[in-house]
Amino acid sequence: MKEEKNRVFGLLGKNISYSFSKGYFTGKFKELNLKKNKYVNFDIQQIEDFPSIISKEKNLRGINVTIPYKEEIIRYLDNLDITAKKIGAVNTIKFTKRGNLKGYNSDVVGFEKSITPLLEKHHKKALILGTGGASKAIAFALKKNNIKYKFVSRNPKGKKEISYDSLTQEILEKYALIINCTPLGTSPDIDKCPNIPYQYLTNKHLLFDLIYNPEVSTFLSKGKDKGATIKNGYEMLELQAEESWRIWNNAR
Repeated sequence: MKEEKNRVFGLLGKNISYSFSKGYFTGKFKELNLKKNKYVNFDIQQIEDFPSIISKEKNLRGINVTIPYKEEIIRYLDNLDITAKKIGAVNTIKFTKRGNLKGYNSDVVGFEKSITPLLEKHHKKALILGTGGASKAIAFALKKNNIKYKFVSRNPKGKKEISYDSLTQEILEKYALIINCTPLGTSPDIDKCPNIPYQYLTNKHLLFDLIYNPEVSTFLSKGKDKGATIKNGYEMLELQAEESWRIWNNAR
């Protein structure tokens, strides 16, 4: 791959000093000897500050997007990849040769590749905890793999969403796959966890947490205590980062 002069990549989010992406890509650039590549955290308090990043950074080639801007960012983009359009959330932005901003969603690829080896025949229904941008990508991947799902929300809207209070033993018996898409339990607030009835979990359950810091969140720990299979979001993050890198370097 031919290296351009001073290519800048970055992560857009709010309170993201903890983030995995900067360390990951900085290490990658070192490994590939890409001395003119740089990865920066664009930590903004409101999405309205995004245009000022574009005007200041003349060498931007790609941006990852994290909480809480995966949906809000869309109005600032020129166009969307078909998958990102269907999901309604973006976590990767490519600066095209024409100077346009195109949105993609690499969370789908990351989640799908990470969870597929753990899926068993009885994982036919899933509960998605949270309704933000990440949860939309998870729902898209589940649908693609013929897994029915419901969102669990503090303020449920419509048929696809149910409340935490409504989670009964009967529901947890039917929904053997549970995915945490909320930030609850992220370091330093490691004692927090989604409010589900953990006492009804069994060894039939598979718990997946998008959180990777700590390695075993309280959500996963409570599942493990009941014999459930558990997995955190670290591999998913690595896979989506590699997919972002592929998107940025595709000559289009």
